[in-house]
Amino acid sequence: MSEPIDEALEKTRVLGAIEFQSAVLVRNLEMIRRRGDLYVEVDRAGYLLLRMLDARGPMDISALAGALGLDPSTTGRQVNAVQKAGFVERTTATTDRRRSVIALTDRGIGAMDAVRRRRLDGTADMLDEWREADLQQLATVFSRYNEAIVQLYLSSEREHSADRGAHGDREGAVSDS
Repeated sequence: MSEPIDEALEKTRVLGAIEFQSAVLVRNLEMIRRRGDLYVEVDRAGYLLLRMLDARGPMDISALAGALGLDPSTTGRQVNAVQKAGFVERTTATTDRRRSVIALTDRGIGAMDAVRRRRLDGTADMLDEWREADLQQLATVFSRYNEAIVQLYLSSEREHSADRGAHGDREGAVSDS
């Protein structure tokens, strides 16, 4: 009879360790951001926006907001910032002239690539002693973890948005694992 109790206690212990390590990870990533020069060309929010456009191609604000898991007004402000820097351009959608489509520029690709190279170099240095199998396992687990976050929080947002109306629509948001 004690086996289910032992399993429940072990799961609680493991979940507690995951929760704590998640908090430490967030703190450590913030420390790296503050102490490093990762985001010289573009800030973290802009970098993620550029990476999404690079991965999925040109999108309108609504689709981009959904892909990033943000509301359209926040995404619009981020787009304005990277557009001002010359990293993206807006064009009128051919199917609906009221919509604009956001696309990467060559300058945006250069800025994104510079940040990505520094991030990759830092990650490679940090994990230099790890075995290939451990790196693959970390990549797989990180992808699953991020997908679980997307599924829980963006699914919940869509349900809340439906209750509120069209505000904050996150339709189509997925993680890029």
